[in-house]
Amino acid sequence: MASLRILVAEDDGPIRELIVHHLVRDGFFPIEAADGSTALRIARDGADLILLDIGLPGIDGLDIARTLRREGRDTPLLMLTARTDEVDRVVGLELGADDYIVKPFSPREVVARVRAVLRRTGLKHDRGPQLLHFGRLEIDEAAREVRVDGVDIGLKPREYQLLRALADNVGVAMSREALLQRVWGYDFDGDERTVDVHVRRLRQKLVERHGLSECFQTLHGYGYKFTAV
Repeated sequence: MASLRILVAEDDGPIRELIVHHLVRDGFFPIEAADGSTALRIARDGADLILLDIGLPGIDGLDIARTLRREGRDTPLLMLTARTDEVDRVVGLELGADDYIVKPFSPREVVARVRAVLRRTGLKHDRGPQLLHFGRLEIDEAAREVRVDGVDIGLKPREYQLLRALADNVGVAMSREALLQRVWGYDFDGDERTVDVHVRRLRQKLVERHGLSECFQTLHGYGYKFTAV
């Protein structure tokens, strides 16, 4: 099944790259545009869904939405904006936007909203098992293996689940509480230090034993952030 084409029209490079990274990891095929004229051209060429920043240079997002709807194109639109003005949101929705996200947002929230809009519009997306690559590190969801230089390093189940939870949110700060809930479950009655113990074990196996670059940033008093290795 071919990956669905998602146009990411966002002029902020780091934000665009972060969204693209998470869409690729979720099995989509993102196409990038950093200005309004490029976004409109790609939208006319064909996309399954458009992530459209309102504040694009050249032609802004509202004008792009207006043009596409006037031309009879019903491609699902998910508007991105740093503006909090209710008028902008109302205008976007009146122009046919299917959803609206106000910055700052989590890239995982964006992907979840994309999937929700696709469901509502009847487009199916089969995510399938993920195979994540971070330099020498490879995380194979189907095999539930973590490999360095192609060799399984034999992580224990909780270690694997914790690494997946962090790697699924590259560059996103995750609290110890959130990690406990995701990996150990809501009914876990242990100590938050459990997360610290398992991160330390991951560091020993990935960084100390196999020589990977440090990939776990400690956020004192809060939790951890996974960075590309």
